[in-house]
Amino acid sequence: MALTETFWMACDCTENTRVEYGPFATRSEAEVTARRLRLGYLLRYEHLLGEEDEIEDVRSVFIELAAGTGNATPAQPTQWHTRCASCGISSIHDHSWQAEVWADIHEFENMRHLVRLFERSDARGLREIAHWRQKSA
Repeated sequence: MALTETFWMACDCTENTRVEYGPFATRSEAEVTARRLRLGYLLRYEHLLGEEDEIEDVRSVFIELAAGTGNATPAQPTQWHTRCASCGISSIHDHSWQAEVWADIHEFENMRHLVRLFERSDARGLREIAHWRQKSA
């Protein structure tokens, strides 16, 4: 007699290189976590167990979360954009400290150049961080 063991994962895509979070005992637990982490898919694993509880077969079923019922789009972290107001060269950074280092190097190598900083996030879009180079007293 074969037994079926089922567990749920939250994941970001259906590719082999996907990010999975879990496991969860129920679909509702996995769905709540997927929406909180802004992951777009649920993954149901079914293990068919044979005698002595060895796994005989594995089935995987992907379920795409509906886009209109919450944050089902993959998470996009905040990005930092730097752009020189003098020469127009720009760069994109994952961390604010990387943007500051890039600006320091560019302004050191190019006298009288001024680097502007922008933050891009899903919630606010692209916005400039005004006066970010001025020290507060």
